[in-house]
Amino acid sequence: MIKPDLPAYPSIIHALASAVSKSPDTTALVCGDQRLAYAEYGRAVAGLANTLLDLDVKGGRVVLMMSNSIEMAVALFAVMAAGAQVAPVNPFFKEAELEPILADAEACVILADPAALDKANALAADAGVKHVLRLGSGGLGLDDWLGRPDLRLQEHHLPKPSDPALLIFSGGTTGLPKGVEHDHQGLAVTMAQHCTAWPVEFGVERFLSVAPLFHIWGLGYAALAPIYARGTLVLVPKFEPEALLQAIDTHRITVFAGGPAPIYSSLMGSPGMQSVDFSSLKYCLTGGAPCPEELHRAWQAATGCRLLEGYGMSETGPMCLTPANRPSKLLSVGFPVAETEIQIVDIDTGSWLMPANEPGEIRARGPQFTRGYRRRPDETAQLIRDGWLYTGDIGYLDEAGHLFLIDRKKEMVIVGGYNVYPRQVDEVLMNHPKILEAATIGKPDARLGEVMVAFVVLKAGQQMTEEDFFEYCRDSMVKYKRPVEVTFMETLPRTGARKIDKRALRQGLAG
Repeated sequence: MIKPDLPAYPSIIHALASAVSKSPDTTALVCGDQRLAYAEYGRAVAGLANTLLDLDVKGGRVVLMMSNSIEMAVALFAVMAAGAQVAPVNPFFKEAELEPILADAEACVILADPAALDKANALAADAGVKHVLRLGSGGLGLDDWLGRPDLRLQEHHLPKPSDPALLIFSGGTTGLPKGVEHDHQGLAVTMAQHCTAWPVEFGVERFLSVAPLFHIWGLGYAALAPIYARGTLVLVPKFEPEALLQAIDTHRITVFAGGPAPIYSSLMGSPGMQSVDFSSLKYCLTGGAPCPEELHRAWQAATGCRLLEGYGMSETGPMCLTPANRPSKLLSVGFPVAETEIQIVDIDTGSWLMPANEPGEIRARGPQFTRGYRRRPDETAQLIRDGWLYTGDIGYLDEAGHLFLIDRKKEMVIVGGYNVYPRQVDEVLMNHPKILEAATIGKPDARLGEVMVAFVVLKAGQQMTEEDFFEYCRDSMVKYKRPVEVTFMETLPRTGARKIDKRALRQGLAG
């Protein structure tokens, strides 16, 4: 049950309007040397929303091709305040990786930061995007709006709960990018669910995040929750252990939305850990990759603050969180969040309930879940059956209701908290003119959780060095997707059905 004293908003834009009204002078955003109070945040969002309304975006989709910045945070909410659906994408993707995403989004506008502008312009015409706007240095600037008290979030323009809010891309079971649809009501419920499991003091908390705002974790807990709680978000543009540790100390952070376990592992290995005062921390949050028992113990010993695990997906938002105010079991991802049901069903049919402590596929339902995949009715029907969302993840519930994750039904690999789909990587590798076949799998890694490794068969008469292979990967894929090892083979192992036997590759890697 959601805590009855928590505010219920029709949308996160209503929450922002409330924060502007109740806490206008509170610092809302900090990024490097930049700061915005809530009154300024509201003006910037309203100003950019007006610009977008002039481009007739209401009811359409706007792609954000931006990395972490104050401008990115403003853009997220400006798009929704303009009555459009925001579609954040990874600006570090190569053009070939972005092409199917933009085709699926059918956006009317791309908002790009200076670093991604050339890429956005190159892709816009083929994707049918009418407008590309530069936000940041040399383009639209926040200073144009910050000094204008006449700019306000207009009540009659605010979204309705059922309006489309977010289109976020997930590879799904096929590895092909799919747009996951969320409405405003779902995002608003998500915030109340978070703050039920991890209570906050409104107008007081100081959040720290390095997670990308185009990722479901960064968007959800690092961007939306601080606004809901009228807190301060300290946003770090990219992961640098010393910068994060300094931010915890300097800003007296109370909620560290760190994210995947590799973030915490890297911090533990940093010399700066010894000189940081962690006494302000209330919560340190982790999710997106398995968190080892040793890391749990080491982090709490070093900081005095335990790691609280969570479990969710792009399709669901939060499903399980380790609550702050009740006992939990180590290595469990906690209990279902408020108003959410979780069941464990048999893997083959997905229809028989499994008893406590028996593994099976995790299925769930809740008001925060996706409405489905954009333009993919068949895959939506596979995802959501009889009102239940089938996660493709394997786990079990103990007698007390703690959820434990065991494995993934899908072949997805999690590299530093990012989902990587081997089929996508295989296809990129096989686009190389010298490569006949390629198969990639995940390999355990102490720092990133998992990394990609490749097995490659060259065409007859062709030669390729490891250096040539890795240079091609650097030019063709974002860093976390790239294989870190390659094995050249004469043939790949096959199953009886003549499919590439990735299980045999994994066994060979382990043995």
